[in-house]
Formats: sequence, C-alpha cells, structure tokens
Amino acid sequence: MVWLDSAKQWARIIKRDVIALWLAARDGRTPIAAKIVAGGIAAYALSPIDLIPDFIPIFGYLDDLLIVPLGILLATRMISVALMSEFRAAAADKAERPVSRAGLLFMLVIWALLTIFAAWVGWKYLAG
Repeated sequence: MVWLDSAKQWARIIKRDVIALWLAARDGRTPIAAKIVAGGIAAYALSPIDLIPDFIPIFGYLDDLLIVPLGILLATRMISVALMSEFRAAAADKAERPVSRAGLLFMLVIWALLTIFAAWVGWKYLAG
C-alpha cells in the first residue's frame, strides 16, 4: 500500500502548510497581498463550510483536492523562502505538540455540567 503511505505524507504536508499559512497571515513580516491570500486559504481549509459541499459525489472533495493545494502553492510563492521555512518549522512544532487528554476531559466535564444545568433550568421553566 505504497499509495496510502504517500497519501498520508501528502496530507501531513498540506496540514503543516495550512498551519504555516495561518502563521504567515498573522506575522508582520509577511507582505500584505500574501497575508490576504494566506489567510484566505488557511481560513478556507480550516472552515467547516466548503465551496462545494462534501456530500456531493466526486465534486464535493474536488474543491479540497484542488483549491487548497493550488492556494497553498500561490501563497507560498508570495512569501520569501526563508520566511516560509520559518513558518513551516513553527507549524511542524505546533503539530507535534502532545494533546492534553486531561484538558479534553476537563472541557467535556464542563460541557456536560452546562448541558445538565441548561436542561434543569429549561425543565423548571417549562414545568413552572
């Protein structure tokens, strides 16, 4: 399954570059035009809303397979090689950070308590 390994590697590179573009869009050393393109591509890639919804067969994923990589290519050409290398290194560092399971558990408990409280208030309001 060589093609699966290359697809995974390609996906990791795309993810790293999207994070790098997000960092580039927020950095003062990035030219204004590059900030706009980098921010737009990063926002599009990270957004749950697509130009073509994913449930449409074939075309739903076509925008993710074309728009994002072409946008990354355009944005990276607008940013100097040295600066882009710095953003990629920072993005790789962010991607390799360990995920806090305790933090996840804490947030799930908070959301569960808020949901229970909201249900209780709603029940009291509707019953009384």
